[in-house]
Parts: sequence; structure tokens; C-alpha cells
Amino acid sequence: MHRPDLIIRSRHAVLPGGTRAAAVVISGPVISAIEDYDARIDALADADLGELALLPGLVDTHVHVNEPGRTEWEGFATATRAAAAGGVTTICDMPLNSLPPTVSLAALRDKRAAAAGQCHVDVGFWGGAVPGNQDELAAMHAAGVVGFKCFLLDSGNSEFAPLDQNGLRSALTVIAGLGAQLMVHAEDGAEISAVSGGDYGSFVASRPPKAERRAIEKVISAAAATGGRAHIAHLSAAECAAMIAGAKAAGIALTAETCPHYLFFAAEQVPEGGTEYKCCPPIRDAINREALWRALEAGVIDAVVSDHSPCPAAMKASGDFGEAWGGIASLQLSLAAVWTIARRRGRSLDDIARWMSAAPAALAGLPGKGAIEPGRDADLVAFDPDDTFIVDGSRLLHRQPVTPYNGEKLTGSVRQVWLRGKEITSQTGPSGRLLTRGEPARG
Repeated sequence: MHRPDLIIRSRHAVLPGGTRAAAVVISGPVISAIEDYDARIDALADADLGELALLPGLVDTHVHVNEPGRTEWEGFATATRAAAAGGVTTICDMPLNSLPPTVSLAALRDKRAAAAGQCHVDVGFWGGAVPGNQDELAAMHAAGVVGFKCFLLDSGNSEFAPLDQNGLRSALTVIAGLGAQLMVHAEDGAEISAVSGGDYGSFVASRPPKAERRAIEKVISAAAATGGRAHIAHLSAAECAAMIAGAKAAGIALTAETCPHYLFFAAEQVPEGGTEYKCCPPIRDAINREALWRALEAGVIDAVVSDHSPCPAAMKASGDFGEAWGGIASLQLSLAAVWTIARRRGRSLDDIARWMSAAPAALAGLPGKGAIEPGRDADLVAFDPDDTFIVDGSRLLHRQPVTPYNGEKLTGSVRQVWLRGKEITSQTGPSGRLLTRGEPARG
């Protein structure tokens, strides 16, 4: 019998069937067996985490990396280094922001070339659905994108135009024929107004829940008419949860995600001039936050992903809520931010693994990711669920230091991370792979 390369033991291993004491057996890059915690196994190395929890590596399917063409924004080296530090072992890159955006096979190849040799974790890619590129969708799908992303309003990037109602249905028809999925930034531009003041309340008022509701109605209608699979990106307005639940109950192929900042912050706590909190759709009030948590706990919302989209610090520091820019810088902090609130609500690490690992992996069609079980990649995280720390934004590893989490007290620290059985440390170089949809674990 082949001698395993590594055993990782934990009294709190978060497995698909629940958390228990276990020994995870790793052969090469994959998990080969799950044994009892004290099993006698002859392996090349044996790590005992004791009371530290062992989580599956997180999968973040909503990360904005801006290379190539915009080097002052987030890049693959910085984004994936921050991801690894936060226990995220797989990210999926959004198709806009880079020049050119990932809306053709040629652009996808450019993006993959920019990522090659730069990544500290594994990386998958979304393609873009924009007016006039339907002939490119099949080629990008064949090349392994995890799905397609579109906007229903101005994205803030002239090179990534939105789809109108007819364009949405046409794209979903093509995507349904491919067996693919369409992620939608669901805000209706007709319901959005200019920001009337320089405070956060004016910004929130300019993008009301009705803007999300009207857009999601369009998505549900298009999915029902075409049979296409649709996914609602970064759900902010909790009042839309009932509509999403109803569509699911009716058999419409619909999933939804929310983000750590919508679950952690409330609009009432945003300070004067706090433009580091700006994102679209916006962080809403505490009542909305509670309703989002309930929708997540009920399974109406499927996943929690970061929408990590930091931009040049000068843009965040401008104090102008009317200016367009990226979203919340949080990739390194997502796990701790969600766990901080989840544990107060009596939730468990099993919930975290489902929301932030298993569900996103399934969404992206990555069967080698998302769980600690035989046959999966040995992407693992040693996690101290009781440790607390104060966020120092200047010490975060993403490119830009501006984050609304600066100074916040969070609970839960990442102690060690393994990517396909190899530990990632501050000294290890890039070892991440570029993934294609449906890719199994590499044995």
C-alpha cells in the first residue's frame, strides 16, 4: 500500500457529515481517506492540530482581479496572497475591470496568461455576457469558464456594457443551451437616482431595494422563459428573499449569494465621509441585515462570497459618494467577519463550510473543491474559532490598504493553510493552478 504523504489530525474536523475528531489522510494533492483521530497510520508527515478546527479551504466565486491593463488596481499576486492568508484556497475571477474585459476567447486567454505563475491559490474564471458577444459564449464555455456574468445597468466600465431585457433573454437562451449559468448584477438603473448629498444615507437612498427587486423580477422572468440557470450576485435587499424563495419553489433554476459586508455592517454605523463602505448595491440598515441572516439560515441565500474589489486608495479617500469605484476590500477577512457574527447567532463551523466552501464550489462546477472528503483536493485550513484580533488595514495583503474593517474586533484566526496537500506560508512562492469548470481533484 502506498505510504500517505501527510496526516492532519483535528478534534474538530468539519466534514460533510458534521464536525468530529478525525485524521485526514493525504496522498499527493488529494484526500485519500478519513480515519479516526487516533488511528495509527504510517505517513511521511503527521500534523496534530489538537483543538484547532480543520475547515475545507474556502471557495470565493466573486473576486475582482484587474490585470491585465490596470496595474494600479488589484492583481493576481496580491489578491491570491490575501486569499491564502484568509483561508480561501480557490477564487473565481470576475470578467470586468481588466482591459480587455473577459468577453471573448482571446480575452480569456489574455487573462489566464496574466495569471500564470502569479497565483498563491487556485483560480477559476468567469466569462462576460455583454451586447454583441453571443457568438463568443460557446468558445469561452468550451475553454472552461465557470459561467458568465452580466449587468442590467451601467457597470461603471464602458467596455462592459449592460444587457437590456431582450439581451438578457437572448443570452440566457444561449447559456441554457450550453448547460451553463448566468450571474447577474441585479439592479435596475431606472430605479436608481443621482446621489443628492455627501453622506452615506443619501447614497443608500439613491439605490433603494426596489432597484434590486425590479431587476430580480426580470431575471426570474427570463429564467422561467428560457429554462436558463441564473444566479443573483451580492444580494443586498433582504425583501427580495421571498421572491427568490418562491422562484426556487416553482422549479426555476435560481441561486443567490450575499457578502460578508452585508452581514456584518449596517448603514447606521457608517461614519461621516466613510467612503470605504461604498459598494453597489449598498450596505443597508440593521433590520435588513437581520433579514438577510434569516434568509441565509433558511437556505434561500445559497452562498457567502466576498465581491472583493479594492480600488486605488485615492478614490476611496475622495469622500465623494457619487463617484464610481470598486467595492469592499475583504478577501483576507471574509471568514473571520462572517464567523464573528455567525457564532453570536448560535451557528456552527458546519454552516460556515456550507456557505463559504461547499455551496460556492458547487456553483462554480468545481467537484474537486468544497469539502473534506476522499477524492477531493487537500485544500485545508487550521482555524482557531476562539481567537480574537483587531484589524489593522495596513497589514492586509491585498494591494490597497483601505477597508471598512480597519479597527474592527473579529473572532477566528487562520493558523495554517494547505493547498492540494502543501502548506502555504509567507515564504512559499505561487503554487496555485488555473482551473477549468468541471475539473476534478488531481490525484
